[in-house]
Amino acid sequence: MNAPGNAVLAPGMTIGRARREVAERLRAHGLDTPELDARLLVGHALGLDHHALTVEFARVLTRPETDRLGADVARRLGHEPVARIVGHKEFWSLPLRITAAVLVPRPETETVVEAALAVVARNRAERPAAARIADIGVGSGAILLALLSELPHAVGIGTDRDAGALEVARRNAEHLGLAGRAAFVACDFGAALAGSCDLVASNPPYVATADIATLAPEVRDFDPRGALDGGSDGLTAYRAIAADACRLLAPGGWLVVEVGIGQADAVTALLAGGGLEPAGAPCRDLSGGPRVVTARYNP
Repeated sequence: MNAPGNAVLAPGMTIGRARREVAERLRAHGLDTPELDARLLVGHALGLDHHALTVEFARVLTRPETDRLGADVARRLGHEPVARIVGHKEFWSLPLRITAAVLVPRPETETVVEAALAVVARNRAERPAAARIADIGVGSGAILLALLSELPHAVGIGTDRDAGALEVARRNAEHLGLAGRAAFVACDFGAALAGSCDLVASNPPYVATADIATLAPEVRDFDPRGALDGGSDGLTAYRAIAADACRLLAPGGWLVVEVGIGQADAVTALLAGGGLEPAGAPCRDLSGGPRVVTARYNP
């Protein structure tokens, strides 16, 4: 008997037809991007990139290929994110390895990178030395590695409570040729850091505990809970970061943090209460929502 994902697949069908069949199956289940998901799943099952899929669209599939593809489709029909099925996700045009230990990087988090690059440029005009960057809750390394890829003279350190996440970040740094400028340490927030950072960036857990059950299954059932759960009001991590920010930052240094919906004002107040100088209106993501709060240490 065929598995659920195999119902529309059979040896002898062409790659082009397989893509169409998979997309239709995903669309019928209400998934948001069926054509894109189908292309990625077919490419992963066959070991082909986008160009090869196009060139070989008329090639017929073998039984092992349809079995692999059917298994992947079944996982997607169970709402497992495509990035977890294929094992990687692009962020800031960088290919990042993804495992169950880390969040799948979101497009809106690129707003953190944009805001961080802006404040580094501002700092460089005042202090031309190489930037010292810390990424608190580094996860896959997305933010830190994106920044290091743009700032060839910068050095950085990423912290995380989870050893599995740190291993993912290390491997991503090695794969991208950035390991020589990146270090990783296990600790709560910035507890193991010595301070004197020009920039501290973070995408901390910010979902209120009671709200986790309401998240999309791709997030609720597959992202690590520790990377989501921000405590009863979603602000636990920001309180810890705000309390330690002045110790972590060099004079004139910047803190850049991602925030959830409706949290910008509360996070801004927490940072101000911790001795930082908020930098005005939050930065907005591509959907127009306030996504990033920045603040400066001016002792």
